[in-house]
Amino acid sequence: MMLLQSLRYYLSEHPSIVGFRWSHTQSWGSTWSFLFSSIAAYVAASAFIHHLLLFLFRHRRPLPLGPIPAAHSLCMALISATIFSGSFLSSAAEIRDTRWSWRRSRTTPFQWLLCFPLGTRPSGRVFFWSYIFYLSRFLHALRTFITIIRSRKLSFFKLFNNSILIFMSFLWLEFSQSFQVLAILLTTLVYSVVYGYRFWIEIGLRSACFPFVVNCQMVLLSCNVVCHFGVLLLHIIKGECNGIGAWIFNSVLNGAILFLFLNFYVKMHFRGSNVGGDRQSAAVNKAEKLELIKGRT
Repeated sequence: MMLLQSLRYYLSEHPSIVGFRWSHTQSWGSTWSFLFSSIAAYVAASAFIHHLLLFLFRHRRPLPLGPIPAAHSLCMALISATIFSGSFLSSAAEIRDTRWSWRRSRTTPFQWLLCFPLGTRPSGRVFFWSYIFYLSRFLHALRTFITIIRSRKLSFFKLFNNSILIFMSFLWLEFSQSFQVLAILLTTLVYSVVYGYRFWIEIGLRSACFPFVVNCQMVLLSCNVVCHFGVLLLHIIKGECNGIGAWIFNSVLNGAILFLFLNFYVKMHFRGSNVGGDRQSAAVNKAEKLELIKGRT
């Protein structure tokens, strides 16, 4: 009981969490110049390392990285689980403290998760964890360099996906965008499972007999599509979802990533139906090891 109370305090009631405020002067990485320069540096560094390794090593044999990939997967799994727990407890606390103000608008807790009221400011518990989620996207992007060094492969989808993830999580904070709480909860839940599975494989344990990462990706994408329709419906009915302009832009970017992933997914199954089940399973396992399949928000 004492342990649960301590966790609740440090994840949702600590003064640093309750008093958080997104500010261009006080929050690290909160300016537009930092956002664009960091994404440009990420893309440039990825391309530079990729071409440098191709120049230095003519062969394409994997380069050993020791425990680094396993350590990164474990770190991301723990961070994702922490953000999920903090976001869940903070959302419950915010609903408890502010639901009295929803009586006039007849807003339910689920509607609040999908649609912030107009005038919502990026401060308080849920935005603290949104900020931590934004910072974790930079640690998540390090996986690209691990993949480049280990397999000598640079995927446009990987660069595009990670860059968009950083950009979208910045928009959530900058415009107090609706739907971000559910998006963070869904994404961190899936990421904690996916990265836990990758850690399991990295330490030499047996992989699943089905495309585990692909299935997790499809579950996440499906939930995102349903929630996006929920936000649109609430905005049409109530007409007062905060940050709807950023949400529309976010939806366009999500649609682009959804198209790229479905294109890969269809090609994978089309080829699998032609080459047989065993070779399809082997191809999926190889794709997951080479990071061709990415979890996303």
